[in-house]
Amino acid sequence: IQAPDKLILNENGFIWLMSMNAAVRATVRVGLYTGASVYFVHEGYQGLVDGGDNIKLATWESVSMMLQLGGTVIGSARCKDFQTREGRMKAAGNLVKLGITNLCVIGGDGSLTGANQFRTDWSELLVDLVKAGDKDEASKSSHLNIVGMVGSIDNDFCGTDMTIGTDSALHRIIEVVDAITTTAQSHQRTFILEVMGRHCGYLALVTALSCGADWVFIPEMPPDEGWEEHLCRRLADQRGRGCRLNVIIVAEGAMTRAGKPITSDQLKQLVTDRLGFDTRTTVLGHVQRGGTPSAFDRILGSRMGVEAVMALLEATPETPACVVSLSGNQAVRLPLMECVQVTKDVTAAMAEGRFEDAIKLRGKSFENNWNTYKLLAHINPPDVKSNINVAVMNIGAPCAGMNSAVRSAVRIGMIQGHTMLAVHDGFDGLAHGNIEPLSWTNVSGWTGKGGSMLGTKRTLPGKMLEEISLNINKFNINAMVIIGGFEAFVGGLELVQAREKYEELCIPMVVIPATVSNNVPGSDFSIGADTALNTIVATCDRIKQSAAGTKRRVFIIETMGGYCGYLATMAGMASGADAAYIYEEKFNIKDLELNVEHLVQKMKTTVKRGLILRLGAYTHAVIMVQTWIKNSNAHYTTDFIFNLYSEEGKGVFDCRKNVLGHMQQGGTPTPFDRNFGTKMGAKSVLWLTEKLKTCTRHGRIYANTPDSACLLGMRKRALYFQPLAELKEETDFEHRIPKTQWWLKIRPIMKILAKYNIELDTSEHANMEHVIKKMGHL
Repeated sequence: IQAPDKLILNENGFIWLMSMNAAVRATVRVGLYTGASVYFVHEGYQGLVDGGDNIKLATWESVSMMLQLGGTVIGSARCKDFQTREGRMKAAGNLVKLGITNLCVIGGDGSLTGANQFRTDWSELLVDLVKAGDKDEASKSSHLNIVGMVGSIDNDFCGTDMTIGTDSALHRIIEVVDAITTTAQSHQRTFILEVMGRHCGYLALVTALSCGADWVFIPEMPPDEGWEEHLCRRLADQRGRGCRLNVIIVAEGAMTRAGKPITSDQLKQLVTDRLGFDTRTTVLGHVQRGGTPSAFDRILGSRMGVEAVMALLEATPETPACVVSLSGNQAVRLPLMECVQVTKDVTAAMAEGRFEDAIKLRGKSFENNWNTYKLLAHINPPDVKSNINVAVMNIGAPCAGMNSAVRSAVRIGMIQGHTMLAVHDGFDGLAHGNIEPLSWTNVSGWTGKGGSMLGTKRTLPGKMLEEISLNINKFNINAMVIIGGFEAFVGGLELVQAREKYEELCIPMVVIPATVSNNVPGSDFSIGADTALNTIVATCDRIKQSAAGTKRRVFIIETMGGYCGYLATMAGMASGADAAYIYEEKFNIKDLELNVEHLVQKMKTTVKRGLILRLGAYTHAVIMVQTWIKNSNAHYTTDFIFNLYSEEGKGVFDCRKNVLGHMQQGGTPTPFDRNFGTKMGAKSVLWLTEKLKTCTRHGRIYANTPDSACLLGMRKRALYFQPLAELKEETDFEHRIPKTQWWLKIRPIMKILAKYNIELDTSEHANMEHVIKKMGHL
């Protein structure tokens, strides 16, 4: 997309919208940015059929307050009229009168299928309109382009890792689970929680992983015959190990292999009658659909909205209707009807009893979740030990989600027959022998706890290698899981480099990135960053709300991140910031003047608030000041920016400054961080188990190859183990950041949505892919 005066739109360049606020906001603003006219259609297809005031021109200011609002501001409604040809005829007439030739539909598979049918019928509908006397108007609308975005809390649409609304629903569910857990532990109760998911068990499955549930019932995988005995035995075993509560998650569409429903009331009766446990049920219902959208959903909607406009502008009459999807951290375009067909194939597979196929058709993300759940919930530790000791430690600053990774690693290790050792207080604890065995119950309930239960320090091992090697030998440590931020990565490197001198360090190691800064090389995401991001966004919402009465106020908000601008950038996009100043993107006084002038002009409109996010000081203030002195932005501190805006905004707006500080490191983990940490912990120990087999010769472990010390990270669409030594070339050690960071490419989106006239690089825009080919295993 080029600047508006250079862009050539196809046809009339009109865009039509339905539903979901963050995506609506992005689509409207990017559409207007390209020079198109954008229309709201209120009340979904019903508004399209009824026409009139239901179809209105959208303006830049009309979407200003949408980001923090749940639901859909423009309304949505089921429409039987649109299912008939007569109804679609009325809808086509309303579009033709306004010259609308591009449709952006946000909804579930039913809404998207209806849109595709509308496009298929378009030519015939135009013929009927010409016969009815609309010849001139119909001739200007020879074809209709369609792009879809999936809005569904069930995440039941195949082809995308996540649909708009799912993450927010998980937030609501986990809030309830955390509240229930406290009372359940106090009274030693069993809680049965029923969540939405009539045909898809994604919400139930991720909830089970995120809260460490004892059992989950999902439509895709009904339990085996005799499951009642298995369930009761597992609940009793957990109580026998000292657990004070049991949690069962059931999707509303759960059923037996015979096709009979499994309800929360039935489960309660079963547990009460057979075990005599004090049991309670909670049915969440439509609570899951409400509330403030999460940071992830706001960013997802914004990115999808931008990609949808790009897809429409590039479309031709021959281009099939597409749906914008998420794969890893990438936006992809998939043929709409292929995705709809695969979604139907899942239903068919379940009806025919091909449950393994149903799991695979849901996609890799769903399949990985299911496999991790089975390992953690349905397999008990063996009686025979492996004689392998695996140490687990936290390094660097604490962050939410660390404990989920530790719990998962410990339990998967015990299932493998290993003895799991807790190293308290990081490398300091390893050097001083602060090490003890962990049991199954030691880590119970850790998924919902923030911070680091093991304790953590920033100390690097370089000056303690002698003591560390002695304790590795003393405690017979055969492998290590190191969970932490940049210090964990650097510490792992120091251990690898010391292998030549200390043979005890020749053991397999894996580093799991966990830091709010999201600055560890080798991974697009770090555990803890999502929780910090939601904390920032929630605070921004409150801050903006505080100005509702005063108006004309600009807030300067300082975030964490050191030299990595991930938090500032993503929080800026999720909260609708006007600018985000970060180290990676140099700025000078002219840029600051431009931003001030931009806000002055903004304050002359109906929008009376501004928001600036600045990448703030490093956790260690002295180091941070010294480092910034060496850079071109040395004097552009938060105080300087605040003073500049305060001075230049006199008579137009006033300023307030907020330093969020360590609150960004605290709080209970979000569903993403719990789930991500759980899968990372499990995968790391499984990898270590296999690596130990290849490194063992004649009963002796000796690992000195580069691939025996790896970092487990997410790259684009998958998890990879990358040798620490190889990642050295990808790292800016002075500024503690990767040399290449994927999120920098989406920074222009934030600027466009804030109405800056810039160019958006589309060299890596999403191409049309095929869902069957993408899934690979079908």
